[in-house]
Amino acid sequence: MLKSCRYCGKIHDSKVICSKKPIRKKFDTEQSKFRSTNAWTKKSKQIKQRDGFLCQICLRKRYATERQYNTQCLEVHHIIKIKDDYGQRLEDSNLLTLCERHHSMADAGVIPAKELKEIAEEQEEKSMG
Repeated sequence: MLKSCRYCGKIHDSKVICSKKPIRKKFDTEQSKFRSTNAWTKKSKQIKQRDGFLCQICLRKRYATERQYNTQCLEVHHIIKIKDDYGQRLEDSNLLTLCERHHSMADAGVIPAKELKEIAEEQEEKSMG
């Protein structure tokens, strides 16, 4: 059966795979699979709650903070990356709530991991007692 191709606009058989059809890249890494688990969803909510639903870098007015009490675009950051130590993926002391901007800075190494670790441990101590 002939059909109009949505990729190239030409008419060819419906069974033909068009050369213009984009190839979908599938990223089935251990990290991406983990991020879709129920365990990660629960843990990330727990960490955001522990951190008061605030970016911990903005709260401390570090690294060009624009607003101290930032509750927008929050993400949970793995201080030690999942690919570097899979066993640390759900450890509270390895997780910290950051805004999207500071998360990018942390991933790029602009914010030192040692500093992030100290903040996470401080947050853990506060939540314990």
